[in-house]
Amino acid sequence: MARWVNIKAIVFFGALLWISSAKSQINVPVPDFEKVDVVEHLGQTLPREAQFVDQNGTTVQLGDLFREHKASVLVFAYHTCPMLCTFVLDAVNKGLRGIPWSVGEQFDVIVISIDPQDTPALASQKREQVLFSYGSRGKQEGWHFLVGDETNIHRVSDAAGFYFRYDSEQKQYAHPAAAFLLTPEGKIARYLYGIEYKPTDLRIGLLEASEGRSISTVEKLLLYCYHYDPKGSHYALVALNVMKLGGCVTVVLLGGMLGFFWIKEMRASARTK
Repeated sequence: MARWVNIKAIVFFGALLWISSAKSQINVPVPDFEKVDVVEHLGQTLPREAQFVDQNGTTVQLGDLFREHKASVLVFAYHTCPMLCTFVLDAVNKGLRGIPWSVGEQFDVIVISIDPQDTPALASQKREQVLFSYGSRGKQEGWHFLVGDETNIHRVSDAAGFYFRYDSEQKQYAHPAAAFLLTPEGKIARYLYGIEYKPTDLRIGLLEASEGRSISTVEKLLLYCYHYDPKGSHYALVALNVMKLGGCVTVVLLGGMLGFFWIKEMRASARTK
């Protein structure tokens, strides 16, 4: 009996030691990755003078890519990323294929590599893959894939509130999944998160970012009926605006019907005289 009690005691204390050891390992802080996050800086103008090299090997400043009356979609990625970057780029590509606008015509896409080791050749290769998936619509010159040094990368990513870290053990970058919608002046107009970007969210966000651009009546109605839900990180119908719009349409239709019958009655009365 005493021997059995001793065995149980050894097992019990051994379990306590294992739990204590496991807990201490779990609680080991990883400071480098605590700051992998997106902090929204809405209205922030990105540094126009930040210098990069595009997929053709041409040195450009970020501000050179901002076009008058054209919004931009900005994505941070790196071209040797084993998984997440491809998901984000594919999601942006898929979402953009679902809207009536085309890259290079109504808006541009800017992809900035967060890895200073990426080369223009890698950027060009990734761009070709994305273009193949996007199809023949739009203008290819609207797609900008940029590489640069660490200083310029962080100037833009920090201004955008996009924080990432390099994992030296895994030899990978830990980074969030997000896309940014920019105004023609390079100000951040909207943040979209995750690895799925609905065409509606992209279309409304680009309309919002385009600001002064001439938009169609249908597009104006879309802006009126939708608003951005920061909790859900997507656009949602505004019930009150829809009811207001429906009420206006009803008034117009009723007014038209009453006018039609009034004119008809007046003509009938004139014929009987």
